[in-house]
Amino acid sequence: MTNPLLDFTDLPRFDTVQPEHVKPAIESLLSQGRELIERLTADTTPATWPDFAGALSDGLEPFGRAWGIVGHLHSVNDIPAWREAYNEMLPEVSRFYAELGQNLKLFEKYKALRDSTEYTTLTVEQKKVVNNEIRDFRLSGAELPEDQKPRFQAIMEELSQLSAKFAENLLDATNAFSEVVTDETLLAGLPEDAKAAAKTAAEKAGVDGWRFSLQAPSYGPVMQYADNRDLRARLYRAYATRAAEFHDGSSKPEWDNTPIIARMLELREDDAKMLGFNNFAEVSLAPKMADTPAQVLAFLRELAAKAKPFAAKDIAELRAFAQDKLGLADFQPWDAAYVSEKLLQANYAFSEQEVKQYFTEPKVLAGLFKVIESLFNVRVKPDTAPVWHEDVRFYRLETPSGDLVGQFYLDLYARETKRGGAWMDEARSRRRVGNGIQKPIAYLNCNFSRPVGGKPATFTHDDVTTLFHETGHGLHHLLTRGEELGVSGIHGVEWDAVELPSQFMENYCWEWEVVEGMTAHVDTGAPLPRALFDKMLAARNFQSGMMAVRQIEFSLFDMLIHSDFDPKSGLTVMDVLNQVRQEVAVLLPPAWHRFPNSFSHIFGGGYGAGYFSYKWAEVLSADAYAAFEEAGDPFDATVGRRFLDEILSVGGSRPAIESFKAFRGREPSVDALLRHSGMIAA
Repeated sequence: MTNPLLDFTDLPRFDTVQPEHVKPAIESLLSQGRELIERLTADTTPATWPDFAGALSDGLEPFGRAWGIVGHLHSVNDIPAWREAYNEMLPEVSRFYAELGQNLKLFEKYKALRDSTEYTTLTVEQKKVVNNEIRDFRLSGAELPEDQKPRFQAIMEELSQLSAKFAENLLDATNAFSEVVTDETLLAGLPEDAKAAAKTAAEKAGVDGWRFSLQAPSYGPVMQYADNRDLRARLYRAYATRAAEFHDGSSKPEWDNTPIIARMLELREDDAKMLGFNNFAEVSLAPKMADTPAQVLAFLRELAAKAKPFAAKDIAELRAFAQDKLGLADFQPWDAAYVSEKLLQANYAFSEQEVKQYFTEPKVLAGLFKVIESLFNVRVKPDTAPVWHEDVRFYRLETPSGDLVGQFYLDLYARETKRGGAWMDEARSRRRVGNGIQKPIAYLNCNFSRPVGGKPATFTHDDVTTLFHETGHGLHHLLTRGEELGVSGIHGVEWDAVELPSQFMENYCWEWEVVEGMTAHVDTGAPLPRALFDKMLAARNFQSGMMAVRQIEFSLFDMLIHSDFDPKSGLTVMDVLNQVRQEVAVLLPPAWHRFPNSFSHIFGGGYGAGYFSYKWAEVLSADAYAAFEEAGDPFDATVGRRFLDEILSVGGSRPAIESFKAFRGREPSVDALLRHSGMIAA
């Protein structure tokens, strides 16, 4: 019987793949990959695209797909067996990629191809792949002396293991905590659906009362709506100290991410120095749009200077309201979401909970799909595929004539075995194969509240925005016209530009014709009233200054610890974070807050020295959406086609700044972002 991880004929075999399939499949594919590399580097004939670069890409693609399935299941079904299977092979996979990146013979082949007469006959995509590979070989240590390569390889392996362990510690610490409330009077203020979910959670755990966790659908409503300040404070402390050195309550010493952070920073610094860079931030920026850490820091501080006056006004208003209307003279961070919700209701006469009743899942999905269809002239249809959980849905994108464009899985709800947050990942990429075009497949993952009481799930407006955001990433992957794997879809796109399509899609959550069409009250079926939407619109930039400086705080912290931090100086990462907060923040958390220990973007994901990308791409996405505003129609067919042709479909086949200028006709401007955020007049 064929190992399902080795079946590449069609869709991933989620109905049959088991943890015990991982080791034999990955070992077999690693062996095949090494044999292919050996054969290609032994060939002394001049390097050509079909016989070398194309053959290498085609030959390693099955390994990437198989390991991608394993990594995906580790993220969405993190049970002990899958965690063990993933971690057993992670060092081998890391070693293979480190060997690949340091293979001098492959590096020389790519350089020979670039310097050959055949290079002039290559397509634009193929040339970009060759140049990207040469750059990446240099960043992977290919030019290091042979006696230094084992050390560099060991660094890469250890960093991969530490990153995985960081994410696992955070998930375990998140799942370990629970707060059981037995007195219903302590739940005053909580929405009924949040109470119902907590009651269900208690029943599943075999306890009486209401059980709250640190998962976002449980934690968020408590912080935003619970009148009981002690309850909010307890959950806030538990959330703020996840995977930290404090072991009061359910946390364990082995989940402490503090030593992992220190070790990762040390290894990243070693990595940079071995490659001849001054610091890891320079390594991170080498394949990005931004040129230097100094440029990024200047960009962030310029934004901070514009945003902080608005943030200061936001926090002053919050503190005054807390004292004057709620009797909270000693305003604390665990009061912030609660007081903000009360202030929002007072200023704009609506609450997020009121709005949530209108965003029912069937209508939201129908509205999202209508936006996709209207903008990009495709059709979204339900499809069938083996899935990893009964919650998961599967869809296909088609042309109006019925030709398949791509497919995607949609996994909407939070589970204890699923990592937090929301993300898009690829199951398969578009590329040219022998018998035609391989169609792309994406995973779209969120962590929303599941349906309760036989009613459809309801989403907050923030949830809806998150769904549109991840769909933007998915469209970047699915609507590509790329035919070479290395630049198809999001491949080869600079990291600080990859958020452009995702943030662009968020704008449609604020268009009345879109919102009206994707709302139906969970009880009455009535659409969202225009008067309520107008209040939402008026409140759109509510606390936008505070939100901006918060993102800038994270970005500055990330860039500074990777560019200007010496752990031997006696400073800690918390010292750096506190310095950043003194510079830009307006709401300072308690001294025991351990934000870095849960900053999975930079320690458990790919955003190390790259978190600034969100703000960088926000400038691009706001300016891109301004083109539709200038046309007077969010669905202007001409502008939509140009966005598809110049941004989405080209993928990584050219520098992102060239794609942006081809779409917009000029360099990007920060004005649209400031206007959308309410920081300059329309």
